Amino acid sequence: MVRIGIIGCGKIADLHAALIQSLPGCEIVGVCDQEELMAKQLRERFSIRKHFSDVRALLEGGRPDIVHITTPPQSHFNLGKVCLEAGCHVYIEKPFTVNAQETEELINLATVKGLKITVGHDHQFTHAAIRMRELIKGGYLGGTPVHMESYYGYDLGDPVYARALLGDKEHWVRRLPGKLLHNIISHGIGKISEFLESDDPRVIAYGFTSSFLKRIGEFEIVDELRVIIHNGNDTTAYFTFSSEMRPSLHQFRIYGPKNGLIIDHDQQTVIRLKGKKYKSYMERFIPPFLYTRQYVGSSISNISRFMRNDFHMNWGMKYLISSFYRSVVENEPPPIPYREIILTSRIMDSIFTQLSSRGS
Repeated sequence: MVRIGIIGCGKIADLHAALIQSLPGCEIVGVCDQEELMAKQLRERFSIRKHFSDVRALLEGGRPDIVHITTPPQSHFNLGKVCLEAGCHVYIEKPFTVNAQETEELINLATVKGLKITVGHDHQFTHAAIRMRELIKGGYLGGTPVHMESYYGYDLGDPVYARALLGDKEHWVRRLPGKLLHNIISHGIGKISEFLESDDPRVIAYGFTSSFLKRIGEFEIVDELRVIIHNGNDTTAYFTFSSEMRPSLHQFRIYGPKNGLIIDHDQQTVIRLKGKKYKSYMERFIPPFLYTRQYVGSSISNISRFMRNDFHMNWGMKYLISSFYRSVVENEPPPIPYREIILTSRIMDSIFTQLSSRGS
């Protein structure tokens, strides 16, 4: 039986608890929050043995094998360090830490202790993402990626919702180096990091506050971001974060010397792009038919998974959690290589340093 502890009992903790309890051979032995009422409510909702308001009490009283950290990012480093030093494997919600130095220190500590650690980049483990990885591994691109494009849309909704989210001057999001962006973009950057060969790519970032936020009196939050990443060889990447772009995309596009792929995380589709063009007017007729057939096939496949109860909205997170647990129990490599976690943190550091410099 794998013993699990959860630190941080906010909204996302409910999802973690539900997914953990759906896995065989796992038990949540304790939950912890500095607001004891939050921990007590989570314990009662999920029939968990114990709740705590002190992390060390959880580690000593619950004796978990693995700890999930679902607190605001500013606390990830210190909590991760305490858990690792107590001999626990650690799953940390994104972003992993607030900077690359903390990321590298936590990963080094886990390695020295012989423990596993990972980050909640569950978007990399959806059905579509796994299918994409299979095609790339099978050589579909025809070689090393030449170019990538990662799109991450974030709908702030109506003005009332935006004010509730961003109007609080003391909100923990405002205290992050990258504010709103810092809490979100690791999902999109992580997809790029997986296929970059350089550990120190060149990053050019430009960000600004959308007209929507300005209209409701918000001028401090950057919610539009454009990034160019150069790998140091022939590989380039673009990253786009937008709260105003419609449709609000969650896509990843990757192009090789032979073919390309488009992965849509909302629609859970993987579209294969043939690099070779048809002669004359056939280019107008055949590709649209082939793309239509792929979309129809994806729709049928998605319906089939839905009917088999294998297509719930948080399937990627369940897959990541179960893969991480398996890496712990069977002493396998963690599902997300440490190099990718570190590289994502380094790219984010570069982005926020540039935005801060231009802002000042």
